[in-house]
Amino acid sequence: MKNAIVFGATSGIGKSLTEILVNEGYKVAITGRRIALLEELKNKYPNQILIKQNDIQDVKEVEKVFNEILEEFEIIDLIVQSSGVVHVNPKFEWDKEEQSINTNVLGVTRLYTLAYNLFRKQQFGHLVGISSIASIRGNRSAPVYFASKAYQKAYLESLYIKTKSIKSKKVFITEIRPGFVDTVMADTLEDGVFWLVPLEKAVKQIYSAIKKKKRVAYVSKRWQLVAWVLKVSPARLLKKAL
Repeated sequence: MKNAIVFGATSGIGKSLTEILVNEGYKVAITGRRIALLEELKNKYPNQILIKQNDIQDVKEVEKVFNEILEEFEIIDLIVQSSGVVHVNPKFEWDKEEQSINTNVLGVTRLYTLAYNLFRKQQFGHLVGISSIASIRGNRSAPVYFASKAYQKAYLESLYIKTKSIKSKKVFITEIRPGFVDTVMADTLEDGVFWLVPLEKAVKQIYSAIKKKKRVAYVSKRWQLVAWVLKVSPARLLKKAL
């Protein structure tokens, strides 16, 4: 039986992906702030799930929880980072900016470094980061969210390049770039959404990308076209359109 950790498994992509992993035979450690929601999953799969309450904004707590899981599992095959927060914050209210930075940058970075160092020591493992189509360019309504996802994109790419130094060549880095997925997070966006992907469809595509050990995967796949348009568009055009 393989072992996995899913950070941010209380709802949405993290929760649904956990259920797929369990059904595929994994033993899964799940984390999140809302312990009652973690316990619901534990009760559903009592023999395959380990729960650890965790707020990824607290980097010391991230390390503590990570080490506790490692002590119990001893070997980790897969680590999925699904925690994230988005605030539509055009007025730059600092409490919202700070929460986004602490979650999407500081906490995520600590987890990525812990995962990479573990996999380097093991000489195998697969790190999966759920970033976003938002990583491609900026946006006026949620600048810190888009910037934090661009940071994650660059960091995961850097880790991928860094795996060149791992002799076994069995450490893999996957970045998932979802568009709009039908989750609570999508409900927070003020201007509505388009191409909203059902959660079940999105998670199936994510798991397929994990199995194939893809470097980058867009969810759904049509968002790859949007990404190409965003990459080639000049900032003056985005200023008018976004």
